[in-house]
Amino acid sequence: MPTSLRIPSEKEKIIKHAALKAGKTKTAYILETVYERLGLLKSREQMIRELAGWLSYEEAEELRCSIEIFSKVNEGDWE
Repeated sequence: MPTSLRIPSEKEKIIKHAALKAGKTKTAYILETVYERLGLLKSREQMIRELAGWLSYEEAEELRCSIEIFSKVNEGDWE
C-alpha cells in the first residue's frame, strides 16, 4: 500500500544529498533507513559483529584488517 510523507524542504534537501552520495534514489534511501530503524535491515557493523562471533580470533583479526580501509577518508571524495 503506498504511503505519502510530507517532508520539510530543508530535510528533503539533506535526504536527497545523502541518497545521491549513497548512489540510491531518495525512495530507496528512505526505505533502507526505515527498515534499518525497525530492525528489518542490519547495518554493516551489525552484520560484521554477528559474523565475527563465529570466527576464530585469527579470522576475526583478518576480517578487521580487511575492512579497515572502509573507515579511512579518501580526501579526493570531498572535492
